[in-house]
Amino acid sequence: MDNSAAQSAAPRSASGLLNGLAGVVIFSGSLPATRLALQDFEPGFLTYARATLAAAVALVLLAVRREALPPRAHAAGLATTACGVVVGFPLLTALALQHITAARSIVFLGLLPLATALFAVVRGGERPRPAFWLFSLAGSALVAGFALGQPAAASATGDLLMLAAVAVCGLGYAEGARLSRKLGGWQVICWALVVALPVMAAGAVYSFPSSAAAIHPTAWAALGYVSLFSMLIGFIFWYRGLAIGGIAAVGQLQLLQPLLGLMLSALLLHESIGTAMLATTAGVILCVAGAKRFA
Repeated sequence: MDNSAAQSAAPRSASGLLNGLAGVVIFSGSLPATRLALQDFEPGFLTYARATLAAAVALVLLAVRREALPPRAHAAGLATTACGVVVGFPLLTALALQHITAARSIVFLGLLPLATALFAVVRGGERPRPAFWLFSLAGSALVAGFALGQPAAASATGDLLMLAAVAVCGLGYAEGARLSRKLGGWQVICWALVVALPVMAAGAVYSFPSSAAAIHPTAWAALGYVSLFSMLIGFIFWYRGLAIGGIAAVGQLQLLQPLLGLMLSALLLHESIGTAMLATTAGVILCVAGAKRFA
């Protein structure tokens, strides 16, 4: 790569990382908010409602921007994206969180970067160097090891549901990022939400709680967060970051998501941040930097 090419690539790489980091920060509150919403909502309604609300906003965005319908050739990709991140991950995590704590689910979020990288090879055509996989595995091991050290109850059912959630989410991330290079980041998540809207809206109406007046405002607020931020705004940043910075490389930022979630808990719930968390964070940052270098 000559100097001019390197100079032009540097801003794109930085922009990809910044957009990806913004998405990860937003996503870090998803599981705690989901756990909070599940105190008053059933998993099915929560999944349907969050997608329906996000799709309503997406339709307004598409209409205001006068976006043309995506080419028919991208229909399968949008459907795959919708199955992964609009339906699969929210539903599977909501079901899992009925069996395990949000803290234990952090173990599995540490595997998301690896799953995303694997699908980046299969669906995105990326070919990271061998050193990338070493850093990716090391980062995943650090996060999983730290999370396993936290006190949390185990459940085979919850663990298997989280493993399935990680797999479908990795596919949805990689497929959405591949489409973002052609359609644009915010357009992909908006169209994916629209694709899923008929089914999700029907499910939301059918499963609407009979005692809605008794639902605590905190649960409604949590539903609002996972609908607007986790389901839409976070993906606008995330898919843009993956598209311009590389799926495998930017995907490693997900290693920070569990740690950001724990830090968020410390800030909001006044939980202590120990030296183990700080050491793990430092190690993860090094792994992210190393993976980015060899992606």
